[in-house]
Amino acid sequence: MLTKTENRPAAWANFIAGDWENSVNVRDFIQKNYTPYEGDGSFLAPATPATTKLWDSVMEGVKEENRTKAPLKIDADIVSGINSHAPGYIDKNLEVVVGLQTDEPLKRAIMPYGGIKMVMDSCKIYDTPLNEQVKKAFTEYRKTHNQGVFDVYTPDIRRCRKSGVLTGLPDALRTWPHHW
Repeated sequence: MLTKTENRPAAWANFIAGDWENSVNVRDFIQKNYTPYEGDGSFLAPATPATTKLWDSVMEGVKEENRTKAPLKIDADIVSGINSHAPGYIDKNLEVVVGLQTDEPLKRAIMPYGGIKMVMDSCKIYDTPLNEQVKKAFTEYRKTHNQGVFDVYTPDIRRCRKSGVLTGLPDALRTWPHHW
């Protein structure tokens, strides 16, 4: 239960009061406190030498991926999660803000909670063996989002899906790999 704050915290000092103070009301907060910026980017500082060096390093990897039409590396052993991988750096000595999705630049994580078949297919396409324990967990013990959605389809919906009459159904959501 939320209660009215009599003394506004200092962090709220410059915000316009509203319903958002007493309930979770993001729309009210934004409507009252958002000011569109219609200028240009001239107020932005240029990239620092460290940022430029980091970006150039990443772009070398991106160029290699574009050349080979494949990810540099896929971690097919660890299921992606908020703390699944050790801290990752492009160049630890140059970084101020840290935190890659995996422990190496451009190393792709697997995300089987959405659908194990897509992960298995992607690993096969890029000749990367999927960890057998991961495969077993997501084919025998854990129901993925895609499987849950597919399980509620009637035989008619399945036939329409297979024939192409119905497209865009939520059992084929693909977030990885993006473009290879």
